[in-house]
Amino acid sequence: MSDYCKTCGKPLTNDDIGFYKKMVNRGAEEFSCIACLSRHFDLREEQSRALIERWRAAGCALFCSEGERE
Repeated sequence: MSDYCKTCGKPLTNDDIGFYKKMVNRGAEEFSCIACLSRHFDLREEQSRALIERWRAAGCALFCSEGERE
């Protein structure tokens, strides 16, 4: 699994990976960061982060704490 955005090369966080898996493909092995994926889906980054917080509050396992990455 890559630790860097496949679009811009920025280091990835758990939220970047979770957002990519939620929006694109749960089985992905390469990922784009939230900023790049937001641009791809024509979203403001703030909208994407609000979605992540909503999913986290709902208990989505893709948005666990940093130490619990799959």
